[in-house]
Amino acid sequence: MMKLTPYQQDAEMKQILDWKLNSNGEIEKTFTFTGFPQSMMFVQAVGLLAESKNHHPDILIQWNKVRLGLTTHDAGGLSSKDFELAKLINLLPII
Repeated sequence: MMKLTPYQQDAEMKQILDWKLNSNGEIEKTFTFTGFPQSMMFVQAVGLLAESKNHHPDILIQWNKVRLGLTTHDAGGLSSKDFELAKLINLLPII
């Protein structure tokens, strides 16, 4: 998997709503839920999706918030796999 150029990253960022590029070179997004059970259901759905794509995000769970971070370690930065998974995660229902 090839690392995307800054130009390619900018083009991809325009296609994923509410995700941002953080100082660690990851794309990240924080999702807010009504409570801990809903956060955990979302994490379970993300886990199943990530496993099916063999691409796994960093996950931080804080009661009603879930922060996801994506990067492709093998590529040394962001790849198309990160943006593809972000787009699929955006399609998951938020309860």
